[in-house]
Amino acid sequence: MPGVIPYLIRAYCNWIEDNNLTPYVLVSAKSKGLSIPDGFENNGKIVLNISASATADRLINNESISFKARFHGKSQKIIVPCEAVMSIYANENGEGMLFDNKGISSDKGDKKPSLTILD
Repeated sequence: MPGVIPYLIRAYCNWIEDNNLTPYVLVSAKSKGLSIPDGFENNGKIVLNISASATADRLINNESISFKARFHGKSQKIIVPCEAVMSIYANENGEGMLFDNKGISSDKGDKKPSLTILD
């Protein structure tokens, strides 16, 4: 079963835009599979505006967020693996969600739940 984070990203993005606000994501710039323009990261992180008005061809699926956006006037293809997203929030008021992706593994179904019976 896929992780919940991609679903939460889509839901928060829709909720933020439905309220006429601007969805931003804070992304770990050191993640595998990340495709961002050079020179825009700060302290190993990058903040991206993922609003429909700032992007073209935006797609948020269970693996990544992808879109085209302009950086210094040049169109760039951006790919952000969902595991790299540290938070999604409305730029105007900071409402959103933080994600703890440290424990997320790409192994699907290999781990069994660890349960303890309490008396």
